[in-house]
Amino acid sequence: MRIGELAARAGTTTRTLRYYEARGLLPARRDDKGHRTYDESDLRLLRQIRMLQDFGFDLEETRPFVECLRAGHPAGDSCPASLVVYRRKLDELDALIGQLTAVRETVAGQLERAERARDELAAEALVPGGPEPVCELGGLTR
Repeated sequence: MRIGELAARAGTTTRTLRYYEARGLLPARRDDKGHRTYDESDLRLLRQIRMLQDFGFDLEETRPFVECLRAGHPAGDSCPASLVVYRRKLDELDALIGQLTAVRETVAGQLERAERARDELAAEALVPGGPEPVCELGGLTR
């Protein structure tokens, strides 16, 4: 198939395919007229790359999976180098989850503090002689 058909079937652009070719991820085969030609195995490579990128892998991280498929393995993640990339990505995700958990705890603490402060102000407003309630838009309420 030609580059336009491959791009359409893979759900990408011809520009992206040329970029992958320049990065050595997609083979650069040409017919006798100089047109790029592709087959079903190239579509499989592209689907592997796209799936991994959808999961957050950068383009270079897809290389071991592509090489595994090119070596004739039925799945791009059945080679040792692919497993190394999976492990490294899981470590990255675990670190990010830890960071997000810490941020979430901080935000939850801030919310709790802000709600307590709001409740204390509201309680003081009910005490005779307490402060006048203030509208969030800047005006006094009565």
